[in-house]
Formats: sequence, C-alpha cells, structure tokens
Amino acid sequence: MTENNILNYVNNQWIVSQATEFVEVINPATAEVLGRTPLSSKAEVDTAVQAAADAYPAWRRTPPPERIQYLFKLKHQLEANIEDISRTITMECGKTYEESRAEMRRAIENVEVACGIPLMMQGVISEDIAPGIDEIMLRQPVGVCAVICPFNFPGMIPFWFLPYAVACGNTYVVKPSEKVSLSMQKIFHLVEQIGLPKGVLNLVNGAKEAVDALLDHPAVRAISFVGSTPVARYIYSRGAANGKRIQAQGGAKNPVIVLPDADLDMAVRITADSAFGCAGQRCLATSLVITVAEARHPFTEGICDAAVSRVVGYGLDAGVQMGPVITRQSQHRIEGAIQTGAEEGFNVLVDGRGAQIPGYEAGCFVRPTIISDLKPGSQTARTEIFGPVLGLMHVNTIEDAISLVNSADYGNQASLFTSSGTAARRFRYEAEAGNIGINIGVAAPMAFFPFSGWKESFFGDLHGQSMDAVDFFTQKKVVVERWPKEWTRKF
Repeated sequence: MTENNILNYVNNQWIVSQATEFVEVINPATAEVLGRTPLSSKAEVDTAVQAAADAYPAWRRTPPPERIQYLFKLKHQLEANIEDISRTITMECGKTYEESRAEMRRAIENVEVACGIPLMMQGVISEDIAPGIDEIMLRQPVGVCAVICPFNFPGMIPFWFLPYAVACGNTYVVKPSEKVSLSMQKIFHLVEQIGLPKGVLNLVNGAKEAVDALLDHPAVRAISFVGSTPVARYIYSRGAANGKRIQAQGGAKNPVIVLPDADLDMAVRITADSAFGCAGQRCLATSLVITVAEARHPFTEGICDAAVSRVVGYGLDAGVQMGPVITRQSQHRIEGAIQTGAEEGFNVLVDGRGAQIPGYEAGCFVRPTIISDLKPGSQTARTEIFGPVLGLMHVNTIEDAISLVNSADYGNQASLFTSSGTAARRFRYEAEAGNIGINIGVAAPMAFFPFSGWKESFFGDLHGQSMDAVDFFTQKKVVVERWPKEWTRKF
C-alpha cells in the first residue's frame, strides 16, 4: 500500500488503480484522513474478474483437502495479526477496540468452519434405484463469485462468505466499502503470504460503478451482499436479472420484548450493550423495546440510566464503551431522526444530539438516545435509524407484543427476556424473524449456523455461513448410472 492510497490486488499482484476519483478514509473519532480509496472503473473490475475466471479451472480441480490447507494458513495469519487488524478497524470504523477484536474472532471462526469443507460438501449416492442403476448427487463449484461489503464490519462480514467460496473450489473477488478499505488491505497482505495460486482471491476497491460491473459481468456467477434494504433490493434485482445467484442481507428494526418476570437488571444491561454497541451500527442491534405490563417503569428507568452512564469516546482509549458513528453525514441523519421523533410527539428521555467529546471535538459522535411512547406505524417506530437510538413501546400482553413484532416490515432478529419457558417457546415458535434470542440481546449465530433473516431483511433463499454457504457456493449435479454386466465382462 502506498502512502495515502489504497491498492487493488489482482492475480497475486498489488495494482495501483487508474481511478481519477477517490473517497477519503476518515477516522470518525479524530477526523484524520487515513487513506484514499480509488473508485475503480468497470475495466478494472473486468481485469479482476478475468483473473478469477482464468484461475478457476485449475482451482476447481484442486482437491478439497489441498484447498483447505491455504485456509489453515490464513487462520494462523489472522490469529497472529489480530491486534493490528483490530486497531485498524477501530481507526477507520469507529467501534471500540474490544468490539473490533470480537469482530475478527468471528471472522476467524468462519475460516475454521470452512476448513471442514471436505465433509461439508460431500454428495450422496443411492445404489440400485432400479436393477443395476445407481444415482449420485455431486456438489460442484459455481465459478467466479464476489462479495460487496458494508462499512460496519470490514473485517468480519467478508468472511461470512469468502472462506466457504474458496474452499468449495470457486475463485473470488472482494469489493470492500469505500469508506473502510484499510482493514481489507491488511488482510490481503496476509492473503499474499499464504501462497494461493494466482487469481484465486482478488481485491477491487470502488463504489457504484464497481458494484454494477460485478452485477453485470457475465463471468460472475454468484454475489453476496450485506447493507441497507434499498440497496439489497437493488443488488438482488439487478443480479438476478443477469442470471446470478444472489444473497442480499438488508436492514432491520430489531425488537426486544421484556416481560414482567424477566431478570430486569440483566435485561437492561444486555439491551444497552445491544442497542449501543458499535454505536448501533449493526444489523443485529436492538432498536426497539416492547415492555409488557408492569415491566414498563423499572425497565425504562434502568435503560435510561444505562444510556446516560455509557462512556463515549475514541475506541482506542481505555474505558470507552461506545465510539463515534461512521461519518458526519451519518451523524446528521441520526440527529435528524431524533428530531423527527420529537416532532411526532414522542418523549426524548435521553438526548444524544450535540455530543462533544473532550479532545475529539471534530469526531462524529452521537451519544446513546432513548425515545419513549412510540406508536405503531410511526416513522420513528418503523425506520431503521442505524445509530445509538433506542425506541420504547408498551403493551399489556405478550400476545400484543408478538403481534407488534410480526407486523414489522423487517425480520432480521427478535428477542425476548423472560424466566418463563412457556413464554419463550411461544415466542420462538411465533415470532417472524430469522434470528431469535431468548435472554440474548444480539442473536448472532455461530459460524456453524446460517446467518438468517426474513422479510425485508433478506433477499434470496440461502444465507451466509455454515451449510447455507456451502449450498450457495456449489451447484448440485445428479448422475444416473447403469453398467450392464455384459459390458463389464469385456474388460
């Protein structure tokens, strides 16, 4: 990487982009310019895709036990460099160092799971489906695949997909968010050291032109995406229209139900961590709490105390519990959403606008915010704010609470706090969301489970991680064989 410039990595070589436009990578806590992301052209995307296409035939024929040896090496490289990568994530993304390190642990976990691909991508066989006839189902790779990444987890989210794709025999192109391109630069310097054949893994930086080039390129067979719902819908529609496999994770408005029999201290603590962790900039952040009956007042008091007392600052400083939001534009958008809530007549119990952090006055900070008495259907209740803003609603029964959960457009995550097994089972059974938490604030699946999502939170049918990833990155071939005995006797 040259000073202040981000490079592409194509065919195992670092390439200076010919782009004439750049996006500055800015530390959102200090406003320091960390680098300049080139907005690569369609032609540069084509070069990367062609490198992946050229590498595919030989990589596909590489036995799975050999393919995963490179992943073992990558895991060790990530482990050895986790501190450096985590610091970079904090510097360009804004989250705390502990959050960045946890992010990289989940990335490594996905590499570990993908190392089981010799077993995970096995096919099946049935002998004698008819006299002398056997039937076999094989899994084969799909070809060149790509991922279009968001800003909020620059180290982890590519690994929901990348290790499975490569282990299954595909070649790959990574397009990071132009806002946070430094982390993937560091990771690809580690990729460079593990000895992959040329063209198996490629990195192209850019924005919409690069995205559209991937969506339209005839050699790209499958694309993974994580981001907002409007963009996910666009990715899914344009990619599918071009005959590609698409998995597109969208936005969320994740609700938590708190019953009166819950451990309220635990519910407050966990909900605060969920709502304000990563400054609320994650697709599994709790953004709405529905208190039931007499849980209302003690929970409201507790969560307001937790919001006020949360330590906000630069994520590399000791004791900081929440960092800035990603950009000045995000800060203004979030503060505008808080203002909208006030104008809709709701109570802003804790107001995080106008945050000034001593020593970091140029930072993009919004303190934790609590807005109460939201009404179903209001803009504040239904809009994904993607910031440290928690809305409160109140109902009298669990039936009403579940009804509110299921009336939402999104279906990424929903959680319940209770000490009742009966209530927990009912919620698990009836709640219309792909990730369910019981006394859990962030129901983030381990890598050996799929990262699910329903309704407007996901476009496609196969999710990231686990066997869903294997199904997405392989195509099934059914072979029906007959070998008559008289043919066999000739040899």
